[in-house]
Amino acid sequence: MSVVALDNTITIALSVRDRHASARWYTDMLGFELNYHIDEAGWSELYTKTDGVTLGLGEHVEPVPGNSVPVFGVANIDAARRDLEAVDVKFDGPTDVVEGMVSTATFYDPDGNALMLAQDLTKVV
Repeated sequence: MSVVALDNTITIALSVRDRHASARWYTDMLGFELNYHIDEAGWSELYTKTDGVTLGLGEHVEPVPGNSVPVFGVANIDAARRDLEAVDVKFDGPTDVVEGMVSTATFYDPDGNALMLAQDLTKVV
């Protein structure tokens, strides 16, 4: 049995210089479909060809090539984080919240690979 119950979504987050240009590239080259651009957050998201898998593009001045972070969807980020911390999983600072949009928390596997939890706040009732 796992410590945390994940939902059936995953977003692969990539750092890019220009989200709009990158989104066009992924649309043109791989047939992905734009979900949205959130300019004030520096974030864009595309639907891939795989159900439940999206590609997130985070805009950075100097992105690190090859750096990607799997972002796992959860229904309750506070509970998921609490459960992982209870078994000594290390997190990178506090949970980040973009009001009305998403809560995220970065954590690390035993080899130092970054992973992230995300709760979609647009689905909260």
